[in-house]
Amino acid sequence: MIRGRFRFSVSGSIYDHKISSAFVENGSQLHIHRNHSGTSEPYTSSDQTLKSYNALPGEWRSNWVSVYTFWKNGGIKNMHNLMLSNFNKYGPIYREKIGYNNTVNIINPEDAAILFKSEGLFPERMKVKPWMAYRDHRKEKYGVLLKSGEEWRRDRLVLNKAVMSPQIIQKFVPLLNEVVLDFVSTVHKQIANSGRETWTADLSNDLFKFALESVCHILYGERLGLLQCLHNPASQKFIDSVTLMFKSTTPMLYIPPGLLKSIKSKIWQDHVAAWDTIFSHADTCIQRTYKQFHLRSKNDKEYSGVLADLLLQDMLPLDDIKASITELMAGGVDTTSMTLLWTMYELAKYPNVQENLRSEIIEANQKTQGDPLQMLKSVPLLKAALKETLRLHPVAVSLQRYTNEDIILQNYHIPVGTLVQVGLYAMGRNSEIFHKPERYNPERWLSQERTYFRNLGFGFGSRQCLGRRIAETEMLLFLIHMLQNFKIETSRLVEVRTTFDLILIPESPIMLNLKPVK
Repeated sequence: MIRGRFRFSVSGSIYDHKISSAFVENGSQLHIHRNHSGTSEPYTSSDQTLKSYNALPGEWRSNWVSVYTFWKNGGIKNMHNLMLSNFNKYGPIYREKIGYNNTVNIINPEDAAILFKSEGLFPERMKVKPWMAYRDHRKEKYGVLLKSGEEWRRDRLVLNKAVMSPQIIQKFVPLLNEVVLDFVSTVHKQIANSGRETWTADLSNDLFKFALESVCHILYGERLGLLQCLHNPASQKFIDSVTLMFKSTTPMLYIPPGLLKSIKSKIWQDHVAAWDTIFSHADTCIQRTYKQFHLRSKNDKEYSGVLADLLLQDMLPLDDIKASITELMAGGVDTTSMTLLWTMYELAKYPNVQENLRSEIIEANQKTQGDPLQMLKSVPLLKAALKETLRLHPVAVSLQRYTNEDIILQNYHIPVGTLVQVGLYAMGRNSEIFHKPERYNPERWLSQERTYFRNLGFGFGSRQCLGRRIAETEMLLFLIHMLQNFKIETSRLVEVRTTFDLILIPESPIMLNLKPVK
């Protein structure tokens, strides 16, 4: 027996389905028997039937078989390719059970619309149980990323004003622009030191330092000096710990953290050590900002970062602020630096796209007289390039929600409380969704090609990435200045494969050549 009312939008139209009385089971299919009035009202679809949850295709009936198949085919590190393979095998929807995770996976944007438009007031995504286990182990508070229900909504509404509102983003621009200009200066020095009018390097660690310098300037209003070519052991330890945290999280998505903790597994010990370093580094920054905040004059109107702004608002307890700030700091390094690395890699592969972006930036610079805030409003193709990077190289393999009500996907009944994943990596490579998906083509986002629920790299709705606007602003300013100053090339045209360590990263180093624009 299922009761409820489904209302969702598909390709701009609104459909309203009454799911009321009884379903009569007939093998693997369920037929709507009667509506609220008691009269016969069959479900309208291509085959006139609504299929049951247990009729979904996929490896879910035998957990041992699915776990064996999963590990045999590369396991967690190959998760993105396994999802792509499964969609090719089962079609646009399939069910999967691996370990303690039981999910329904979808790929069509229209199905994603149905899922997200029914997420409710308190949307829930897959719990990051390893992160929660660490906080329980150390008795640390959960930040907004890990919270749920009323407490999540309270914190999120306050934090939205502090990191996502247009007025606040304007205050971020000068801080971020300062860091970007320092990075550009560092690249010029590296080129000069090379004696070859070019700098060839794997930029991953340099971009990590840039991202950490940027996020600390935004959160705490302070500079760490990471771009001065000086050795900073504490900050490098933090960067290494963020990488280790992501790497140690991945296995525990399918193996209970409590089990690994009980046997004193190295995975668990690495995870704890990584988070200990992250919390210690963040706490040092937070304590320093906290002291400076209380020394400030009440008449000081200068913007001093997110933390000082939250302290000034005095709308959240200090421990809750610390928890969410630490999450933002940890999440703001690998994610933005990796997206920038993938973008530079694609631009090196497609020099014509790079030249089009450079022309747009030069024109915008002339129109705005170099005002960074105005330039951000004048580079639509560059914004499209970021969308295109996240289509091909999404930070996360999938986007999840627990259903807040019974919904219908691909003519299957999906019960309330089901974990549904949108396969972002697979969607971005599907030729039925994106024309010539293998091509890096930012203009697809500016043309008449449909973009309905296809741009989900930062999530959707009230539970989208909290640091989205910071990341977008940071990456756009970085690319504006880098493309103004340098040509990006690569001597290796071999396609770089990806591996999954909670986020998608290159399987091998990406070597890039940076040359001054003449």
